[in-house]
Order: sequence, then structure tokens, then C-alpha cells
Amino acid sequence: MSSGGSSVLKSPVSDRAPKFSEGRDEDLLARLGYKQEFKRDFKRLELFGLSFTIVGVVQSIAAVLLYSIPYGGLASMIWGWFTCSIFLIIVGLAMAELGSSAPTAGGLYYWTFKFSSPATRKLMSWLVGYVNTAAYIAGVASVDWGCATQIMAAATIGSDMTFEPTNAQTYGVYAALLILHAIMASLATKVIAKLQYFYVFLNIALFLAVIIALPATTPKDMVNTAKYAFTHWENMSGWPNGFAFILSFLAPAWTVAGFDTSVHISEEAQNAPRAVPFAIMCTVVLASTLGWIVNIVLAFHIGQDLESVVGNPIGQPMATIFFSSVGKTGTLDIWAFMIITLYMTGMDYLIAGSRQIFAFSRDHGLPFSGLLYNMNPRTKTPVHAVCFVALFALLLGLISFAGSVAITAVFTMSVVCQYIGFTIPIVARWVGGTKFVPGPFSLGKLSLPISTIAASYMTFMIVVFLFPADPAPDAPTMNYTVVVVGGVILLSLGYYYLPVYGGTHWFTGPVATIENHGPDFHDHDDAEKKGELEKQEQADMKGEADTKDEAQDAEVKVDSAR
Repeated sequence: MSSGGSSVLKSPVSDRAPKFSEGRDEDLLARLGYKQEFKRDFKRLELFGLSFTIVGVVQSIAAVLLYSIPYGGLASMIWGWFTCSIFLIIVGLAMAELGSSAPTAGGLYYWTFKFSSPATRKLMSWLVGYVNTAAYIAGVASVDWGCATQIMAAATIGSDMTFEPTNAQTYGVYAALLILHAIMASLATKVIAKLQYFYVFLNIALFLAVIIALPATTPKDMVNTAKYAFTHWENMSGWPNGFAFILSFLAPAWTVAGFDTSVHISEEAQNAPRAVPFAIMCTVVLASTLGWIVNIVLAFHIGQDLESVVGNPIGQPMATIFFSSVGKTGTLDIWAFMIITLYMTGMDYLIAGSRQIFAFSRDHGLPFSGLLYNMNPRTKTPVHAVCFVALFALLLGLISFAGSVAITAVFTMSVVCQYIGFTIPIVARWVGGTKFVPGPFSLGKLSLPISTIAASYMTFMIVVFLFPADPAPDAPTMNYTVVVVGGVILLSLGYYYLPVYGGTHWFTGPVATIENHGPDFHDHDDAEKKGELEKQEQADMKGEADTKDEAQDAEVKVDSAR
């Protein structure tokens, strides 16, 4: 191409607008109180890719199918997922609106402080910060434990069922996964962002492989009729049928979880007020839909002896289903992709969790915040925060030595802590007395009913997930979620009210890291000034989003011309 052609293609919009929009992202973050420290390398699709990879769909369903089938069999697999998905989409809408309004890595605890009343905002923000930290540690732990058990299931299949892994061996694999994840999660943001395209491709490929391979290879005597697949009820739990159906919600609730991770990556995202809600809603809707399809396909090709599927020596119901359909070699081939994709889920979960730790330490919320609030000068990633999450996930995994049922507490803990962290800012927005300034993504008049339904659902499920798997539990079958989550809350409250050294003496909520910027949360008398600031914040966010979209359109035109 001639130089003249090149000069024509270099339009002022495509060359200068992206830099201007990036500056507007930085300006918005400054008004929220923080200087720009991360590189904004995540585009909208890459942010979605990270959220979608954390959800995982097929590999995540495989990790929790053992906790789904006993609570109603095939009917609960299909209709429990469908029912829960409706509520998950509603929760996603409420979270997307908040994320569009204030896209910051602190996310939940920042929103809680911003919307709560002056009398409660410090304590509630502190509590949400700790609960959300625990949610990410438990999320990383549960994903990596699921990945470790899948690796052991592959070893069992490969040995023709002669290998029976011990808990110590599984924990060793789990520890190795955490170390590898910590190394990869410390890579430069640009590298992590580009990997998301590959991750999404593998997730979709795995989904297609499952829904194509099972119908094509399952023996006819193992294929269920539509009536059986959609209506067969088999309650193995001992709980009343209605409550067992509700307990089956753990599978979709754990699978389609962590979609708020895009909020914690928002300081690395371009055009964050639009990119964050886009990532949240695309993730929750797509994952809910694909997950429902996977459950339907499994229900048709699982056979009718559900107890043997749950109790098979392989230890993984989905692997058992594959083994019956595609044989040993086919199962190992599919399972290899299952392990790889779940490994990627764990890595992205750790990345998002480290950003939450970084943000909370930036506001002096954690012990050793000075150490944790650290940005590696070479990679521009919070390596210390990454190691913090990995270390505590390693310690949390020790609960597995209390018994096979005890490790379930890690899975339920991640959901319970996440739901507590979601519910408080959603409610605070309406009862805290602070005016809400929506971003580009606004629910309008539907905001209140959606927030009400979302908060009610999560409050109800928090209670449900504290119940044990057996209605008459003993020590090995007890649900230890209430102990672990209760311990997190009590320890955080104890630290807050600790005489002399407690957070009540020094924690002030979000701390501005840039001078002469950011809303003054601590000045409640100048209402007029505050109102003007909020209006300016809303106008600037919308202007930033529109400018970014125009810039991206210009880039597309330039690329097409080239």
C-alpha cells in the first residue's frame, strides 16, 4: 500500500479517540477516589471472556453434579437448574446496574460504603470486604479441589478402576494446582486479557463436544425417553421432596457464580461503565442457557440407575456417564479438556480474587495492607495479593481431611459468602438514604422490583445452603458451612471492635489515593455540592461510554479499510 493510502487511513478519530477515552476512564476512577494503577488492557469481549471462563459451564457442572442428582434426580437436574437460572439472571441485572454506576476493583464493599447510612457504612463496608474476600478464597479452593478430583478420576479410569486416590494424594494435586495458578495469575495484564479468547473457544468447544458425543455414542438401552428425562423424580437425600428440590439449586448457584468478577477487573477494562454490565449479563444469560442444555443432554443419556452413577468408583458422575457412552479412550479424551478448562476457571478466579484483595488493602481493610497493596513494577499485577489468595485457599483445603462431606462446605461457603456480599449493597442502595446515580446501564422503574427479588432470593438461599446434606447429620455428615462462614464473620467483627487496635479506631472506608479528586463520603452536610458531583459523575460516565463506542466504531472502519 502506498504512503498516500496509509495517510488516508490514519483518521484523527481512530488515532486519538481511544487515548482520550482511556483518559476518561482514568477520570472516572479518579472521581471514585483512586489513581490509575493497572493497565487497561481488557476490552469488552475479553472482560466477558474472563467472567465466562470463571463460570465454566460444562466443567463446573461436572464438579458439582454429585451434589445435584441426589436431590430429586433428573427432574431436579433440569427444572432445578431452570428455576434457579431465572433468579440468577435477576441477580445479574441488579449487579450489572451497580457495576455500571461505580466500576471499581473494590466493588461490593465500595458500593456498600457509598450507599449505606453514615451511622453504619464503615462497619457494613468492613464486613462486606471480609465476606467477599472469603468468597473468593473459597471460590478458588472449590474450583481447584474440583479440578484435583477430576484429575484423580482420570487416573482411576486410566488404571481400569484399580487406582483409588487417597485424600492426601488429592490434596497434593490440589496444592500443585494452586501454585501453578499463582504463577500464571501473576502474568502481565495484557497476556491474561489475550488468553481469554482461547479460554472461551475451549469452553464452547467442550460444550459442543458433550452435546454431540453423548447422543451419537450412548447405547440405546441407556437413552431415556423425554418423559423420563424431564419428569423422573428420585430423592436420595432423606429431605422432603420440596426442600430437596431447593437444595438442588446448589449446582447452578455454584456453577453460575463469580459473574461479578468483571467488577473487580473494571480498573483494567476499557470503557468500564459499559463493559462491566455487558460482561455480567452476557455471562449469566449464556451460562444459564448452556448449562440447562447440558443438563438436558445428560438426563437423556444417564440411564436409569442413578444410584450407580452417584456411587461409581470413578467418583465423578459425569465421567461415569461418559464412560458408559464413549468408553475408556473417549472418556479420557473429553476429560482431558474438562480438566484443562476447569484449570483455566481456577486461574481466572484467582486473578479476580487478587484484585479484590488489592482494592481492600488499598483502603487499609486487611492486616498487612501495606504489604498486600503492592503492584509489581514489571507486570503491573498485584503479585502479593495473588499469593495471599493462593495461601489461604491452600489452608482452607485442609478441611478435606475432616471427611468427604466436609469439603462440601468449601463449595457452599463460596456461594453463601458471595450472596451475603451481593445482598448488602443491593439493599443499602434503597435503604441507606444516599442518592443513586445510575451509569449507562440502568433498569429504570424496574430497578426496585428487580433488587427486591434478587435480595429476597439470595437471603433465602443463604439460609438453605446452611442445612446439612442429611436431615439427621452426625459429625462426618454435618454441613460445616455455618461454622466456617460464622467464623469469618465473628473474626472480622472481633478484629473491627478490638480495643485500641481494631478497625473501628482507624478504618474509614474507601481512601482516596489521588489528591483533589473523588467524592467526599465523609461530608454529609453539603447536600447541594454532593448532588452536583453526582450529576457530573453520571454525565461523565455516559459521555465516556459514548466516546469509547465511537472510537471502537472508528477502529472497525479503519481495520476494514486496511
